[in-house]
Amino acid sequence: MTDRPILTTFKKPDLHWVGDGFLTQSLLPYEQHAHDTSPFILAGYNPPIRFEATNRPKGIGMHPHRGFETVTIAFQGGVTHGDTLGNKGTIGPGDVQWMTAARGVQHEEYHSDLINAEGGTLEMVQLWVNLPASEKMSAPRYQTITSGQIPTVELGGQSRLRVIAGAYGDVDGPAVTASPLHLWDVYLQAGDGHLIELPAGQTVSVALLSGQAVLNGAQELTGPETVIFTTEEGQIRLTATEDAHYLVLAGEPIKEPIAMGGPFVMNTEAELRTAYQDFRMGRF
Repeated sequence: MTDRPILTTFKKPDLHWVGDGFLTQSLLPYEQHAHDTSPFILAGYNPPIRFEATNRPKGIGMHPHRGFETVTIAFQGGVTHGDTLGNKGTIGPGDVQWMTAARGVQHEEYHSDLINAEGGTLEMVQLWVNLPASEKMSAPRYQTITSGQIPTVELGGQSRLRVIAGAYGDVDGPAVTASPLHLWDVYLQAGDGHLIELPAGQTVSVALLSGQAVLNGAQELTGPETVIFTTEEGQIRLTATEDAHYLVLAGEPIKEPIAMGGPFVMNTEAELRTAYQDFRMGRF
């Protein structure tokens, strides 16, 4: 089989604060390629950062969302979530929070109590996953997925792949998704290789968070760096030249218009205006 064609490579080293607790680097060029990475539309990576103990929790206070899902994966440290539906919880290394905002919810995100009390290193990713129009005004829901619930596929040596959503071969991930997608969390030991084969028609992105790898025997990648592929048929071959950690984001694209405005992701500008009005009126 031939190699899957590359659409673009994205590397944006700039970091920006989200609230006062998350120093984030963008992994997806959503303004130019939201349809090419659909249903994934945004990804922010908080690289390992040491925070000192504090009496005032760091993070971001209550804020609204509508029309999409937030998926938070903790790698080091912990993140505490609370929302207007009454969901509350803290995730630690390897755990996932999957919040489906749908017709509307407000939530807050802070460092875990342990980091606030004792200081510690935080490393995490948050993804924004679009919802199809038929699901945008459905009831919100929340999934806490612990590390122990996520199946691991051994890739040889110390290399492994965690199936958070979708499937890898005959191994299914635990997340319930609104549209068909795959979310894999991969740790590839230096010298090991990984062959990725996904059907034509699906979008595929590989977000290298850390380490170095060679793509298809030719292109050198250094994390954080994301490669976005076309939907054409073809395989993806990765070889780690030093220990590498990456996410594979893939799925059936949602072939609908996207209207993004602040914390809302809808299909039309009129729906965005309604979302802002509903929020101001206290409807979610």
